[in-house]
Amino acid sequence: MTTLPPTIVDNSEPAGENATLHEPISADGTPELGKVYEVPARQGRAVRVAKGQTIRIVNTHGTQVCDMWAFNANSMNEFMSMEHLRAWVDRINPLPGDAMVTNHRRAILTFKSDTSVGVHDTLIAPCDIYRYRTLGVEGYHDSCADNLRLAVKAIGLRTREVPGSLNLWMNIPFNPQGQIEWKPTVSQAGDYVEFVAEMDCIVVMSSCPQDIVAINSNKPMPVHFSVH
Repeated sequence: MTTLPPTIVDNSEPAGENATLHEPISADGTPELGKVYEVPARQGRAVRVAKGQTIRIVNTHGTQVCDMWAFNANSMNEFMSMEHLRAWVDRINPLPGDAMVTNHRRAILTFKSDTSVGVHDTLIAPCDIYRYRTLGVEGYHDSCADNLRLAVKAIGLRTREVPGSLNLWMNIPFNPQGQIEWKPTVSQAGDYVEFVAEMDCIVVMSSCPQDIVAINSNKPMPVHFSVH
């Protein structure tokens, strides 16, 4: 008797849906260069950034965390990896000038500039339906994990997994014993970061919908971005 292998189930399907799925910046995510796009509060957007182009992400209100991912446009199995990044730069948080490396240990972006005080996070996983259930939420809650899934689906792509995100402006201080705290951002309205694409890539951003712990000052807001 032949034993069939177990069904392989990936992590691509969202637990629910919001407007992210129906409002991409364009059919395939190609931007109009120089145009400012909004990532509405609690939603996500995906954008194609060609090698050599720069993406600017703006913390419009100063209080918002933006979860960010980058995928090789020719292979969604290669993506910016926080585990690999920390080993590459020998720090918890990246700084301008750092190569943002993938799970294949290749640069996908270069961190070009940062007008904020530089408090970002590479440790915390994107929020998901399971996180909100542990926080006491009943029913569906928007999440960064679903915003990623929906944003890439909106432009005709799929990610088989939800990689760890670069959590722009997320303020997670920790003490020498390793205990962390969940604090509001310390950025200012209009602060921005810029990244230069080192390969053709898909950049995905989620205006984090977390409204239970204080990282977004309990009031999710939009962020904005442009490609140049």
